[in-house]
Amino acid sequence: DAAFRNWVKADPAAEFPAEPGRYVLYVSLACPWAHRTLIVRALKGLESAIDVVVVNWLMDDLGWSFPKSTNETPGATPDKFYGLARIRELYFKAEPDYGGRFTVPVLWDTKKETIVSNESKEIIVMLNNEFDEFAANKQLDLYPEEMRAEIDKVAESFYNAVNNGVYRCGFARSQEAYSEAFRELFECLDSLEERLGRSRYLLGEKLTLADVRLFTTLIRFDSVYVGHFKCNKKRIFDYPNLYNYMIELYQMESIKPTVNFEHIKKHYYCSHPTINPFRIVPGGPDLDYDNAKHDRATRSYA
Repeated sequence: DAAFRNWVKADPAAEFPAEPGRYVLYVSLACPWAHRTLIVRALKGLESAIDVVVVNWLMDDLGWSFPKSTNETPGATPDKFYGLARIRELYFKAEPDYGGRFTVPVLWDTKKETIVSNESKEIIVMLNNEFDEFAANKQLDLYPEEMRAEIDKVAESFYNAVNNGVYRCGFARSQEAYSEAFRELFECLDSLEERLGRSRYLLGEKLTLADVRLFTTLIRFDSVYVGHFKCNKKRIFDYPNLYNYMIELYQMESIKPTVNFEHIKKHYYCSHPTINPFRIVPGGPDLDYDNAKHDRATRSYA
């Protein structure tokens, strides 16, 4: 569980009031949990209000690190605020006696010099709800009040089986544990495939935070999870509804720039020595998501 669970509020009197230029997202382009925050930031048009620092794709024994220069790792950025070498140093800056995991994303407050939150599902709610005064796309609401209970219910319904399920498959330490996670993963994907045959998005005709939470797993599935995590019963490509849905989201003008397959592949294949000790990154698969066609806007839904 995340250790920092504070909230930014669109209230000047709040402990963490929404202000432009005050908060920074520390992220990995490889991490699906961090990817959620980048997508919502982009969809809402918060690039000028909330800065981003991107770690190296490799996560070694000491966790995530920052490049020393912008040329060291394309896509990653040095820590321009404190010149830190690793994410763990940011955690210790916030809490010197911290004893938990050093995860991303981190929503950092540059005024109080502390971590607001490291819980991605709550950060994306804050980005959607609390920064509208500074958002270029403030009319977009990915978490409408009247839909919140259903959005949360749907997103939680696939969290353990899909979002976390691929990890449960990949890091299983027994055949029994792997087989259970594998079965639950594909049963849930089958159910999502059926659901997306009835509506364009998970909750009808409106894109919501539930779609963002599913997309970051789907977009990594065929390139990494099928092989690296042994999730090989089917590819997303083999699910017509899930595949077309994924392509529509990927090709959205705000979302595509947040996807970095080089970071994704190199991270997974090089950061897990128990799974891939020689850090060999496969040459395939040959995915052409940029030019793929989707039918989500033109098809009929049962």
